Amino acid sequence: MTSVTLSSLRARKQAGDAFSCLTAYDASFAAAAGRAGIDVLLVGDSLGMVLQGHDSTLPVTIDDIVYHTRCVARGKGDSLLMVDLPFMGNPSREKLLENAAELMRAGAELVKVEGEGWMADDIRELTRRGVPICAHLGLTPQTVHQLGGYKVQGRESEAAQRIIDDAQLLVEAGASVILLECVPASLGKAVTEALDVPVIGIGAGPDTDGQILVMHDVLGVTHGRTPRFVKNFLEGADGITDAFHRYHEDVLARRFPAAEHCFQD
Repeated sequence: MTSVTLSSLRARKQAGDAFSCLTAYDASFAAAAGRAGIDVLLVGDSLGMVLQGHDSTLPVTIDDIVYHTRCVARGKGDSLLMVDLPFMGNPSREKLLENAAELMRAGAELVKVEGEGWMADDIRELTRRGVPICAHLGLTPQTVHQLGGYKVQGRESEAAQRIIDDAQLLVEAGASVILLECVPASLGKAVTEALDVPVIGIGAGPDTDGQILVMHDVLGVTHGRTPRFVKNFLEGADGITDAFHRYHEDVLARRFPAAEHCFQD
């Protein structure tokens, strides 16, 4: 497997080829995912829920993310390493740049930030300084209390257009990738077609360029309620690496997500 880069992800999009993404939190599982062919690994603040047992991602600190990034970087192989900026990792421009630098020094190759159009100036400053950015739109777990829970976003036409507009604005500001979470499949398709950069979906339908799931969900050890967009790939598989490989192959063949994993308008 050749090392995955932002350039190779853009080439996949231009060719109409899908790519796989999966969360990882340590060297061993990162290595297994790499052997299975997973294209992008995410050290997600989801670790607050699946590793630490919290009911949200909010308690996760920059130190937590840096520690797990270093672990995954040692085992990731040829996968591209994306890393979350945790809750309130950007209380000021100065602190944002400092935290992003910490993540890059720990091994991040792409930093994921949650937000809307108001993040444009921050993304512009980060990318000017060599920090590649994935902008996370739709359901943003760090604002779960403001959203009133884990709810599908963009169902109304105004809300859907706002997500499309924000995505375009953030790409113009320098974002290299957009991640969409929990939006109707039609909106996932619309955003993907509107942008020249790769779009990764989780609960965003089958038409995004890439798909991502939390590793624990792929292995059938979901903490709490199982989301609609999840599939247990360990069931019937010959071990963990085979489960990761099945997920990777189903994403590339666009067998996953299927209709039952998608949200409608």
